[in-house]
Amino acid sequence: MSDAALDVVEFLLTTSVYSDDRSLDENDLQPSVRQVFWTSGTGDADEQGGARQGGITRPLSATNQTIREATGVEAPWNAVGDLMFTDRDEFSGTVSLTQRDMAEDWFADRASDERVLENPTLAKHFEDHEDLDVDHEEARERNRPIQADRVWIDGLLEEYFDEEEDDDMLDLVEIRAPEEVDITLDDLVLTESQEDEIDKIAKAIEHRDYLANIGLREIGKLLFVGPPGTGKTSTAQALARDMDLPFVEVKLSMITSQYLGETAKNVDKTFEVAKRLSPCILFIDEFDSVAKTRRSDEHAALKRAVNTLLKSIDNISLIQDDVLLIGATNHPDQLDAAAWRRFDEIVNFPKPDSRMRSDILQVITSTMDIEEFDPGVIAEATEGLTGSDLRMVLREAVLEALTENRRELTQGDLLNAVEEFEERDNLKNMDMIDGDHDALVAGGDIGGGDSSGGEDDHDHAHTHDHSHD
Repeated sequence: MSDAALDVVEFLLTTSVYSDDRSLDENDLQPSVRQVFWTSGTGDADEQGGARQGGITRPLSATNQTIREATGVEAPWNAVGDLMFTDRDEFSGTVSLTQRDMAEDWFADRASDERVLENPTLAKHFEDHEDLDVDHEEARERNRPIQADRVWIDGLLEEYFDEEEDDDMLDLVEIRAPEEVDITLDDLVLTESQEDEIDKIAKAIEHRDYLANIGLREIGKLLFVGPPGTGKTSTAQALARDMDLPFVEVKLSMITSQYLGETAKNVDKTFEVAKRLSPCILFIDEFDSVAKTRRSDEHAALKRAVNTLLKSIDNISLIQDDVLLIGATNHPDQLDAAAWRRFDEIVNFPKPDSRMRSDILQVITSTMDIEEFDPGVIAEATEGLTGSDLRMVLREAVLEALTENRRELTQGDLLNAVEEFEERDNLKNMDMIDGDHDALVAGGDIGGGDSSGGEDDHDHAHTHDHSHD
């Protein structure tokens, strides 16, 4: 029997059992099933006068369409039509089990314990089955919670942002479900101290009820400090992915935008959304802009907004609100004492040393074909480069090879790409006021002039290594 048949029968059993067992809730359904049956709130008032929230309504209907969306099987009925316990309504397209006991035995004979443990609904149903050794609670722990699903997040936002005046707030944040983050902690090359801090915060999240009981509440506010491209944003996103937490990113520079209306109110609402989405990670980038605004003599309204931000940070807690707060800055020297003391842990993100650069290169070239590749040599030739820079070097090498109709790279391609990258950096850092604009004229000396200009920022590169800041 094909895997497709097993997938479809599992879906049919899941919808049937869930429809009958009222003790099960949304967290007993796999995410792939939840997203098929989730319905958004209507916006109409419920019996208590509030907006009707989204959810999953019983009974669940197994049709060709819902089966296809949840399992990826293109022709569900073709996969199970010859089984004695299945039937199909030609008019509605509904697929059903005519003899569920027979379907259960068929499935139990073919499914592994590991497979059933990925499905809390069936794990509960088969807990006492002689052929399977599964535990319902273990299965629920393996299943990410409904609060981490995109459909749930969208439903909450639709309910909460119900007025036009909320549009400004939406410009302040970007909200990602864990499934939308394409990087994990295993994809990163981290320092030992970074790994230690991540391990500690992971334990704090896991045991936050215990920490609350012993009165330890000053935990869960991290400040990531380091140059652009060293992995601050990537690490925060990977943490959200691995812990199945929604990722709420605040663009702090937007707070100082003169185009926003009631900015302080928007700041308040940002934190309120994080609390409603909890448990989640609230990531505040460019935190140094707080200090800049506090020192400025202009924009009194924006100063009030920043003060609101600092107070909001004081009033949010991992232990009480299930919100992990992570701030990030490229310019720690610009933070004042009021900003520093908001965080209980400082995590340093330095530029990678030679060993780390070698490790990063191995990660980002893992799917590339490179003849006689020696990451150590490339690491030595890229002193001072960040993970983001290394990604750009590899991109240049790949594109250059493609112009020669090659998909296999060589060590020489990589070394040439390093030189190209350094030349572009020299151009980027030229001090145009001092006359370096002459070097942009054909025949000009790229290496001439003062190249001690502004700080490099290759932050726009999205990577799966220690490179996206």
